[in-house]
Amino acid sequence: MRWAHHTTKLLAAALIGCAITPFAPPANAFVIQVATSIPTDSIEDETELGGAVYAAIKDVMKQAIAFTPSLVELRSAKLVGDRLYLLILLADPDGEETLKAFESTDPDD
Repeated sequence: MRWAHHTTKLLAAALIGCAITPFAPPANAFVIQVATSIPTDSIEDETELGGAVYAAIKDVMKQAIAFTPSLVELRSAKLVGDRLYLLILLADPDGEETLKAFESTDPDD
């Protein structure tokens, strides 16, 4: 009989959640991770390398996303042959909050 009480409480919670959900505004948090690459065969020094990485990030911001990021983070760079592969994380302010929530969540919970 105890399981019936538990099932009733669970069903009531699910019904209330379904009733409230249509009225909740959708979350518009944008977070994107983009991979791109740049040729390195013509790069002579660190200044040129920095300029090439900056140009690649600006190109991603112009061509690959439809929001203005408040967070731009170069997550990884890997040289393979004559190309430098970049992994870039971009987020808007709500996306930054979403990332903070993921980072603060204890995986054991």
